[in-house]
Amino acid sequence: MTFVIGAACVDVLDRACVEECPIDCIFEGGRMAYIQPDDCIDCGACEPVCPVEAIYFEDDLPAGQEEFIAENARFFAEPLPGRDAPLGQPGSASGVGVLGVDTEYVREYRP
Repeated sequence: MTFVIGAACVDVLDRACVEECPIDCIFEGGRMAYIQPDDCIDCGACEPVCPVEAIYFEDDLPAGQEEFIAENARFFAEPLPGRDAPLGQPGSASGVGVLGVDTEYVREYRP
């Protein structure tokens, strides 16, 4: 089980979670942030600092937001727009920087 960023993050991108993550595994897309599920150590440091309460254990994601589990994983597992290969496990998010793109689902998501 890992932490997942849900719908409340879309179009907010507060960055408090990014700054709090001790292993630097929260990456910035265009409309929201994504947690690298294979790197997350489930420490929970990101959850209490999120001002919009968008971060959950994947089993605790509110009803209707289940797709965000897949989207957090898809962000790393499939090529993003403008990229030829998946992001995978690139190491530190700060080393990669702001990616500025999202999965198709998030790009088209309307709250």
